[in-house]
Parts: sequence; structure tokens; C-alpha cells
Amino acid sequence: MVSRMAAQASTQVTTNSRSVPVRAEADQRTIVFFLTDNFSMIAFTTAIEPLRLANRMSGKQFYKWRLASMDGHPVIASNGVEVSVETSLDRERQSLAGSKRPSILLLASGIDVEKNENKSLFAYLREARNSGVTVGGLCTAAHLLAAAGLLKGKRCAIHWENLPGFQERFPEADVYADLYEMDGNIWTCAGGTAALDMMLALIGEDHDEDLVNRVCEQALTDRVRNPHDRQRLPLRARLGVQNAKVLHIIEFMEANISEPLSLVEIARYVGLSRRQIERLFQGQMGRSPARYYLEIRLDRARHLLMQSTIPVVDVAIACGFVSASHFSKCYREMYGKSPLQERNG
Repeated sequence: MVSRMAAQASTQVTTNSRSVPVRAEADQRTIVFFLTDNFSMIAFTTAIEPLRLANRMSGKQFYKWRLASMDGHPVIASNGVEVSVETSLDRERQSLAGSKRPSILLLASGIDVEKNENKSLFAYLREARNSGVTVGGLCTAAHLLAAAGLLKGKRCAIHWENLPGFQERFPEADVYADLYEMDGNIWTCAGGTAALDMMLALIGEDHDEDLVNRVCEQALTDRVRNPHDRQRLPLRARLGVQNAKVLHIIEFMEANISEPLSLVEIARYVGLSRRQIERLFQGQMGRSPARYYLEIRLDRARHLLMQSTIPVVDVAIACGFVSASHFSKCYREMYGKSPLQERNG
């Protein structure tokens, strides 16, 4: 597997025609999991469990970890489970200059990520990165890394639900709907079980494929997914639509949200007439293509309203509406409430 992290190396091997540094010795790694309010439990557990399994399968303590929070008090995950931690932000900042400095810091977040924005936390993230610590984010934590100024020009991944709002707020970040990204000493993963794949990649870089396979067997997973595998189900499975032309048109619509295309332009692109597209959508989707396109744009707007603090007028523009009043009218007709009511609710 391709190594993108700073590690001592004495030899080189080639994987997929790329040069990969290999550790002369498997040093013990210390990893800090920094938990924020409403963090995603599935992303956290699928990140920490592969480390435990790697230790168990190897019979060695290759990995150790500790949990931290802002004040050192327990943190409640988005599923309501309270998790105890060992240390606080202040103590972790102090540890960066001593023997307890970790090799990796993984920030875990989840829903309402913007509520966890904090200047002291951002300073800690920057200090950790500057001191040589690999800094990573689980699930929506790429938002906090970007707000701390760590993702400018960096490839990163975030959960698909948060992707539109992230793109609007942090245009300087090179964000992708990937499972995970390991760009130098900045790592991000989209959450869910993508954290498992990212940590398996780490284990593979530190050790060998045999240990990765043994961890996979224990975790009952049959492979390590490629970081660029899709996050969401394919349209065919998600919508239950089999017609290739309709799926192609929907993909085209989803790729053109801020500047919607006319049906004439879409027809020209897919090589069908307007009437053919109208018939296809009525038969396959039960509504006109114009109506379906509007629903896609309103769904994107709803995610922006719920997952970001972008002003309503900017949400309207980002979703292809010419005025805030027209946007509000369409939104109310679709969801029974205004955009402001949606956000405040």
C-alpha cells in the first residue's frame, strides 16, 4: 500500500508501480482519539478496533491509544452513549513537547459539527501538525480541520451528506466523495465503516498484508476497499431504476445544481428528444424531468440548511434559484416549511 506518512525507512518496495517506504522496524505507535460532542460512534469504533485486533493477532503491542476531550470529561456520542476519556485538550497540548507526544491524532466528530468549532482546538490541531504529528479526521471532522486552516490545497474526504456545505464554505480544500484520503500528514475519512479501511491501510503500511488479512478475518470483512470507492449506493440501487438513459440524465442533473440546465440542453447531451425524456421520466420516475430536477436541487438545499450556517440567500444561489423569494416558495411547497424554519428547527 502506498505510504503517505512520515516514517523511518531503510528499504523501498514497489506497489502498483509506485515507490513505497518500508519501516526497518515496526515501532509502537501512540494514537490520540479526540472526541467532540455528538461524534459518530460507528466511525470511532471502526477506527479503534482494527488497532486492537492488530495487537491481538500479532501478539505484540504495536498500537496504543488514549481518548481525549475538550475538558477531560466524558463525551456523549450521537447515539447517546457516553464515553469516558483519559485526558483533556490542555494536557494534550502540553504533551506535544514531551515524551507523550502521539504519532497520530484523530479527531472524531459527527452531527452538528459546526458547534464544535473552537479556537483552542484549532490551535492544538495546528500545533500537532507543525510538531510532526499526523492529524486526521473521522466522519465530519474534515470540517474542523478545514476551519483550523489545515486543508488548504489538501485532498480530503467527508461524509456525502456534508459535502455540499463543506464545498461552499471551504472552496480552498480539495474535497472528494471518497472513502478516505491520506495526503501527507493530513488524513480524513468519510465516516461510517470507511474508518476501518483507512486504519487497515495504516496497518498495511506499518506491517504487511498478512497482518491486514488476519485483522480482516477477525472483523468479518473480506477486503480492504479502495480509498476512491463510492460512498453512496449506485443510483441504480438507490432509486430502483434500471433504464440506463434515465440514470444518465439524473447523474447529469446532480452534476449541475448551481447552474441548472434546460431540458433542451439535457436532451442534446443525451441524444434524445424532449418528448422522449418526458415519456421516460413519467414512466420510470412518475413525474416530469423538470419536477425531478427541482426535487434534486431542493434536496441539496435542505442538506445545506441543516448541515451548514451558509446564509439562506447563498443556499438559494448555490442550488440554482434566481431569487430567495422563489427559493422560499418552492421550498415551502416541497417541505411544508420555509428555509428559515427548516434551519431553526
